[in-house]
Amino acid sequence: MSDTTDRHVEKPALNLTLQGIAGSPGIAIGKAYLVEREDGGVVEKRFVEQKNIPSEVRRFKEAVKKAQKQLQDVIDEVPAEFRDHIYILDAHMMLLKDRKIYNGTIDYIKQEKVNAEWASKMVVDEVKAIFMKMPNPYFRDRGSDIAHIYKLILDNLLGTEPSNISGIDKRVITISHDLSPAETTQMPLEKVKAFLTDLGSQTSHTGIIARSLEIPAVLGLGNATKLIKTDDFIIVDGSAGVVILDPDDETLTRYQERKDRFDRYQAMITRSSHLPAETTDRFLLTVMANIGVLEDVVSVIDHGGDGIGLYRTEFLYLNRPTPPSEQELFDNYRDVAEIMAPRPVTIRTLDIGGDKFASGLQLAEEMNPALGLRAIRFSLQSPEIFETQLRAILRAANLGNVRILFPMISEVDEIIQAKQMLNQAAESLEKAGIPYGANVKVGAMIEVPSAVIMADILAKEVDFFSIGTNDLIQYSLAIDRVNKQVSHLYQPLHPAVLRMVRRVVEAAREAGIQVYMCGEMAGDPGNLPVLLGMELDAISMNPISIPAIKMLVRLVSLKESKLLLEEALKKPTATEVIKLMQDTYGPSFPKAPFSQHSRD
Repeated sequence: MSDTTDRHVEKPALNLTLQGIAGSPGIAIGKAYLVEREDGGVVEKRFVEQKNIPSEVRRFKEAVKKAQKQLQDVIDEVPAEFRDHIYILDAHMMLLKDRKIYNGTIDYIKQEKVNAEWASKMVVDEVKAIFMKMPNPYFRDRGSDIAHIYKLILDNLLGTEPSNISGIDKRVITISHDLSPAETTQMPLEKVKAFLTDLGSQTSHTGIIARSLEIPAVLGLGNATKLIKTDDFIIVDGSAGVVILDPDDETLTRYQERKDRFDRYQAMITRSSHLPAETTDRFLLTVMANIGVLEDVVSVIDHGGDGIGLYRTEFLYLNRPTPPSEQELFDNYRDVAEIMAPRPVTIRTLDIGGDKFASGLQLAEEMNPALGLRAIRFSLQSPEIFETQLRAILRAANLGNVRILFPMISEVDEIIQAKQMLNQAAESLEKAGIPYGANVKVGAMIEVPSAVIMADILAKEVDFFSIGTNDLIQYSLAIDRVNKQVSHLYQPLHPAVLRMVRRVVEAAREAGIQVYMCGEMAGDPGNLPVLLGMELDAISMNPISIPAIKMLVRLVSLKESKLLLEEALKKPTATEVIKLMQDTYGPSFPKAPFSQHSRD
């Protein structure tokens, strides 16, 4: 049955358009389903007599224990399609006993002599504030995880019933203030056309899950739950981050055509995703994936990835009382290497520090964490943690095609010291008689301007470069891309950015080493013709972006891209670079077929 047949308009069409964040591409048309959440109202502060403090502490402990059981019940009953995301729920389980939250709340009850609800709120607000200061958007979004855990505990303290969304019995578009991973996994997937939330971003768990399941999602809408009611008829454009309430017939027809076109396009590029990414004049580009957890490997293979260009290893260190052991790390890295073999797996060493929260690591609070003790700086000052990870990577390299990538390199001494520690780790394995991979390729992540300027010197010390455009653009243009006041100035096609990438590529070529790009710039089809002109050896991106990128590579020529790049490098502004693209490829550029973020 068509999506349009159940439309029921009770008032004049408004075409009210809401702009949010494009969480997961695709178009959905249908009726809304408002997920009601009982938040227990305002939490009141009550003072507790000294004699009743033990009882209040006991109430809190029992609420946490009940929340653990509730969460475990969810984990035990997670449907097959959500099994790849159990790691998110496991992380929530660990958060329930996180020392900052659990012990902090108990201490607050005792010291301030207040009720458990208020103590929990105060502690959670403090921890959430830590997350909100973090420059990295992924880790900033982890503040929502804290809020979801607090909600579970508070429900049990107040005796309120948690929301029940497992009973959805018709095909709908869900609208909620926010969705916890537990709530998302309880949804009957076959009934959900799209997700809409007031909160969240591309790096929130709702966005991650929606993209992996290829369900359209628009996040960060702000007040959608106040404007949209259950059974309202709406259109969701997850590619553009747009929601249209009560569309008129013309709008509805236009979006139905777009939906049909998008669905055909997705089916077509997925069928060809396992073919090589080879230009019309026979230039072969390796297209790999960025992943954050072991479970992402399935998506890499399904979407035709030629390998893993960036394995972010931070998740294994988050929300736990102590750092992971060498065996834990090895088991994880081994599984990734063996599944992907003989395809390459690039493991980035720990990229964590003052801007990223890990409860098992003792990290000082910093005034400006983005410029503080993080990434390779943290590793070099934490030799025991660093050596443990290096030993685990070397052991996994004996079982697959593994490479090591050092993050946020700003000077050559950092590479030299990191390589010395890598050699020490290899020697310790040799002495212990433990098998490990010899001659593992070592790379430097180029993501700060000093590394670009010194690229010719750095290239003599490594086997490859990997350009991390997310931080490189932010540091170079002095722009926080998640700051709404200046985010419009975040321009991957800024001439300064293009010139820096060109310099890094030229330095790599002169030294005879390979050069890759692993930032989000590589995954946007609108940037591909210029990047092709750079003659990068490989690009790496979110797995679901791979089919579109590989298809586009097969439509263009290296010769044309090199000519385009030379012209782009002459332009003084990003606006003129984009205009050059549009003049070259047509007025719809960078819309379909060049981008999944098309409105046309």
